[in-house]
Amino acid sequence: MELVATISQKIGQINASFLDKPSPQLRKKNKVKTIHHSLKIEGNTLTEDQITALIENKKVLGPSKDINEVINAIGVYDSLKEFDFHTEKSFLEAHTLLMKGLIAEPGSYRKQPVGIAKGTNLEHMAPPHENVPFLMKDLFNYLKDPKELTLIKSCVFHYELEFIHPFIDGNGRMGRLWQTLILMDEFPLFEFIPLETLISQNQEEYYRRLGQSDKMGESTPFLEFMLNIIDLSLTDLLGHSEKTMNQRDRLEYFISKSKSPFTRKDYLLTFKNISSATASRDLAKGAELKLIKKHGTKNKTYYTIDKY
Repeated sequence: MELVATISQKIGQINASFLDKPSPQLRKKNKVKTIHHSLKIEGNTLTEDQITALIENKKVLGPSKDINEVINAIGVYDSLKEFDFHTEKSFLEAHTLLMKGLIAEPGSYRKQPVGIAKGTNLEHMAPPHENVPFLMKDLFNYLKDPKELTLIKSCVFHYELEFIHPFIDGNGRMGRLWQTLILMDEFPLFEFIPLETLISQNQEEYYRRLGQSDKMGESTPFLEFMLNIIDLSLTDLLGHSEKTMNQRDRLEYFISKSKSPFTRKDYLLTFKNISSATASRDLAKGAELKLIKKHGTKNKTYYTIDKY
């Protein structure tokens, strides 16, 4: 509960500092980090530079399986908002995209027993494949519980998915992806926070906590680990917020959050610490850059956003 409280406080600070919608450059960088580290955990060898090149449709030399994994992941993370975290249908569609060309039946639950080995030891024997459809339906029903905190719900789902191990392959990356989607539903800023970076940097502990939770028969050790990861990721984001927003940052942030039409007064309600003169200069620059369009004069002036 202490972790939930500190996380909630940091989310408030991030929202108040206009960091919940980072610049396009930072969003792209974070997407690259997310894909790189989520796949690195699974043994992918491509670097962040190679992933950036693939996002930019450039040719990359590397193992074809690794390139395929990255291309699939780019497609999934580009379509994040199209998935509905509540539904199994959406879950299976995401797995189809993520594992296309990598396994025989992407988007289908396994039809055979599976165990996870570490060296010569069997670390985890997943539930019988006959039970998977029932267990997954039960898990998705849990997501509908309105009394459960989203932060807790996202971690529990991640753990239970790894325990059930519903797919022949892709369980780890699906667990991390779906946790992000669950968090995004209440806290949109998680679309831009690469939790996978810290998971990858603490990979041994990640697997140790999964094993510990298995032995205890409850998700608490893993849940505490993941809440710590979320807390550290938010701390990292706040640590990068030292600089004051510049004119372009303010314009991009406002446009991403607002609807047409709007006035200078609306702009000032968002940025309470700037003067009327600064707001006027910002809006004039926005019109010059064709980000917004100015209408009317003097006290009848209003603006529209180009996309409207």
